[in-house]
Amino acid sequence: MKALLLTLALVTGCAWAEDWPQPDWLIDPANLDWQAVDAYAFPATSVPERKGIRTDALLIIRDGRILHERYSAPTSAGTAHLTWSISKSVLATLLGVAQGQGRFQLQDPVTRFYPAMRTHPDIRMVDLLHWASGLSWQEDYEYAPLKSSVVAMLYTRGREDMAAYTAARGTAASPGQRFLYSSGDSNLLAAALRGMLDAGQYADYPWHALFNPLGIDSAVWERDRAGTYVGSSYLYLTARDLARIGLLMQRDGRWQGQQLLPRAWVAFNRTAFAQAEALPGEANPGGHWWLNQPLTGADRPWPSAPADTFAALGHWGQALYVLPSQKLVIVRYGDDRDGSYRHDELLKRVLATLPKEGA
Repeated sequence: MKALLLTLALVTGCAWAEDWPQPDWLIDPANLDWQAVDAYAFPATSVPERKGIRTDALLIIRDGRILHERYSAPTSAGTAHLTWSISKSVLATLLGVAQGQGRFQLQDPVTRFYPAMRTHPDIRMVDLLHWASGLSWQEDYEYAPLKSSVVAMLYTRGREDMAAYTAARGTAASPGQRFLYSSGDSNLLAAALRGMLDAGQYADYPWHALFNPLGIDSAVWERDRAGTYVGSSYLYLTARDLARIGLLMQRDGRWQGQQLLPRAWVAFNRTAFAQAEALPGEANPGGHWWLNQPLTGADRPWPSAPADTFAALGHWGQALYVLPSQKLVIVRYGDDRDGSYRHDELLKRVLATLPKEGA
């Protein structure tokens, strides 16, 4: 019966036959053996504290239904987990709603919405979304805290007003000419969003524009002392709620009968920034999302996954993977401190567990 409904939906262009979490996710009845996946994500061997792979949550969704779900205490299905830099991609998704409402265009100068950027009048919204503002920035964390721009922004002299701290940085390159990963660029986007809205709209805008339409009720998003959302780092979501963002993106910005994000915006998110340089094993930047597309002359970053795979990634192993050709959304929360976790290895094991076409 479901196959017939899906066929009718494809013929008529309707979305009503698809599975959506309303209010919660349905469970896929497939009886699959997840031993190889769990052995990697949740190793049984004892390792010293803060060593090895330490998965807090793993959620695998196929075509709108939960295939597999597992947690490590104290994390549970009801835990709003810190997403770290996954926040950046959720911010980009929120900006997609704003762009669809006509609030800005990619080529707009950032200073139009955030006057503190008047010393950098040539930086455009698209440059920030490509992490290519050209501002001087050092995105090191605990490895080089005394030189780190992001540590200063989040925890010391920049924490009162993170966007202002970033706007005061000097210039290291021309805007749009060089990829340089920067949490400061993301917080400038959060400040620019504030400038697009009427007075009093900003505090509730993430909920009105994105979270409520998707049925997300676990979101906590911290703001700095200036009242600007910390778009780079401090969004908390349950795994099931983050997966709603993934399903929205997997279905090209459509949520049930509504085109919540313009399809062109999702296409922009999934288009590689040509000025970036490939690093072995590292996903390539798109529009504030990470792509498995190879850059010129380089291999695919995650060879075990399809080229259309894209992801939102965060510090210490946070990941939201979207595999459109497989109709898969995967959420992985972790607490990895030594860098031993490999995206490609998890994706390889998940794909090996799934039945092949026609099987």
